Amino acid sequence: MSFAEDVRAGLTASPKKLLPKYFYDDLGSSLFDSICLLPEYYLTRAEDEILDRHAGEIVAAVGAPLDLVELGSGSAVKTRRIIAATLERQPTLLYRPIDISPSALKASSEALSREYPNIRVDGIVADYLEGLRRISRNGTVHTMALFLGSNIGNFEPADAIITLRAVRRVLEEGDALLLGADLRKDRAVLEAAYDDPLGVTAAFNLNVLARINRELGGSFDLKKFSHRARYDEKLGRVEMHLVSREAQTVPIAALALDVRFERDESIHTESSYKYDRATLAKLADDTGFTLTNTWTDSAGLFSSNLLRTK
Repeated sequence: MSFAEDVRAGLTASPKKLLPKYFYDDLGSSLFDSICLLPEYYLTRAEDEILDRHAGEIVAAVGAPLDLVELGSGSAVKTRRIIAATLERQPTLLYRPIDISPSALKASSEALSREYPNIRVDGIVADYLEGLRRISRNGTVHTMALFLGSNIGNFEPADAIITLRAVRRVLEEGDALLLGADLRKDRAVLEAAYDDPLGVTAAFNLNVLARINRELGGSFDLKKFSHRARYDEKLGRVEMHLVSREAQTVPIAALALDVRFERDESIHTESSYKYDRATLAKLADDTGFTLTNTWTDSAGLFSSNLLRTK
């Protein structure tokens, strides 16, 4: 479905919702890069620590020669750890990043090509499932797919299974998936990571309404909505919402749609599920993989997981 179709479906649903993939237009991608620098947002630093310490071990576990495929590559900052470790073991590398943001993909592809003369970057502008459909094998002995950050947590459990099964269909015997997954922990730590005092995460969340204004002729007044993040311990997920501060009606010209909000009614914009080893092992088993290795940062906040094809 298109952005317009998904916005119509989400804002006419009950309760209202928007898909988190639409955070990542040019401005949203830049705001997320800023979020990754915040002291409260431990996820990026924790994962980078893991990859700094274990990238060589991860690559060696899969074996060379190796191609890399990445879902949601963004600026590919952490990916450089894996790229460097791979190029220490083989003379050239094919790297195929998939990202919904054309500008982020172009910038990272150009930067990587400058930094690593022996890399060939074949970027795909698409969402995850469409991008995976465009991947074809080129005879390389092994492929490792990268799904870094806490991206898997943004999927509802059933959709996480669909996505990893789509990854599995691209991979062959002896291939692997490196899956980043945030771990369950104290509520205060989790909620602070998604509701920073500087308001960068709030701006990131509100930008999806600004995007509707820009691209679909929406009339959202961002001052009439507030950002809210809360951890649902029973479901094991942090939820992000945009909450209407008052009763209001918002026209969206391109959709010929008037969206009615009650006071305190919310739009659910993101869920970020948190995992433990047992749930990760089951997710792997349900999608055609075996969880063979798990690495965590020194504080035990985040995990990088190597899933091998069955």
